[in-house]
Amino acid sequence: MKKYKDFIYRLLDNGTAEITVYQGNATELEIPDTIGGYSVTSIGIDAFKYCGKLESITIPESVTSIGNSAFYNCTRLKNIKIPESVISIGDYVFENCKSLKSIKIPDFVTSIGEGAFEYCESLKSITIPEGVTNIGEFSFYNCTSLKSITIPESVTNIGDSAFKNCPAKINYGGK
Repeated sequence: MKKYKDFIYRLLDNGTAEITVYQGNATELEIPDTIGGYSVTSIGIDAFKYCGKLESITIPESVTSIGNSAFYNCTRLKNIKIPESVISIGDYVFENCKSLKSIKIPDFVTSIGEGAFEYCESLKSITIPEGVTNIGEFSFYNCTSLKSITIPESVTNIGDSAFKNCPAKINYGGK
């Protein structure tokens, strides 16, 4: 493990870096695209967990993977800029981000992890791209402000309770 400013990171086998822990207390944060001369391609499991002051975050284009529970319980997080380079959204990534109002899932994501947006009580809109094939169980559980969601035809699996306690009108296949 190595340290760069408020980030702890590790080098991956492919010669890139993964942010494993954020130790700062910023309200607005832009994750760097390189750390120590290595391209940041991954945000690790629990990396920003319990960052209670964080309100806005920008993830660089170099990132392709966001690990499980990466932003768990970031209750003030309102604004997330996720680049089109992201292809994987892990389990519980944004669970309990109670202030998050909207998010656009990148076009190349194929799976939305289990509980990914669970308890995002302010989430009003979300766009699920055509490439998504799997929506994990409890992924939008208790998203009590979500009013409408369109499930693309590409989705072949929707996990148990994916939309439980969610008042959204669900449109399947873009219809």
